[in-house]
Amino acid sequence: MHLLFIDESGSLAPIGKHGPEDKFVLGGIIISEHAWFKVNEEFLSLKKKYSVLGEIKWRYFFASPQKQTPLSHLDKTVKEQFRTDLYTIISRYKSIKIISTIADVAQCYSRSHINSDDDLYWFAYKRLIERFQYYLQDLSREAGGKMNGIAICDHRERRQDRRLQNMHYRMMLGQESHTSKFSNILEGVFIVPSHFSTGIQLADMVAGGVYRWFSKGDDRYFRQIRDRVRTSPKGKIEGYGIVTLH
Repeated sequence: MHLLFIDESGSLAPIGKHGPEDKFVLGGIIISEHAWFKVNEEFLSLKKKYSVLGEIKWRYFFASPQKQTPLSHLDKTVKEQFRTDLYTIISRYKSIKIISTIADVAQCYSRSHINSDDDLYWFAYKRLIERFQYYLQDLSREAGGKMNGIAICDHRERRQDRRLQNMHYRMMLGQESHTSKFSNILEGVFIVPSHFSTGIQLADMVAGGVYRWFSKGDDRYFRQIRDRVRTSPKGKIEGYGIVTLH
């Protein structure tokens, strides 16, 4: 079983309130059920090493000194090392794969079928789940047996969660237009608060690193996890592990 943990980064401003430079990222990290226990153990040990109590979020690494977060007791240098150590957990396991969708918000809103921030989130989410299905298909061919997976997403607002669950269910049943077959993905999407999930907190770190690279041209963090991004057999990431939406 393979677990796809999903979290977001960037701006998901409502239509009409977005800026021309706004970007939105859904970051996904795929961890097998066997690797998850080791990853979870390392994650918890790292938090203990740095005396971090509470949830880890990408934005906490950039929070002002006046804002209290679980990382407030760490100075800038130690925060950088902590972040590097988190990315080292991800990069250490060759079985871990990263998939992400990157949306240019203004260009996506110019599409006739995207009329709200919910529509934009769904557009990015659907493309992410499609790549998860393709990854499971590839893995099944390599293993000579069917490999399955489930999607686990961060909790948002209750209304948004219900819509996502409904749309995901319709997609699994093939009721959405232009939909792939999702024969390797089980059940609906599981939604959990990020502070309860090691996987979602790592997905947040993935989304933040991808966003920083795409939006700010700063690839310092993305470089640390680049080798875990899903690629084509020839090593191409665009369209395989990274999907850009316009």
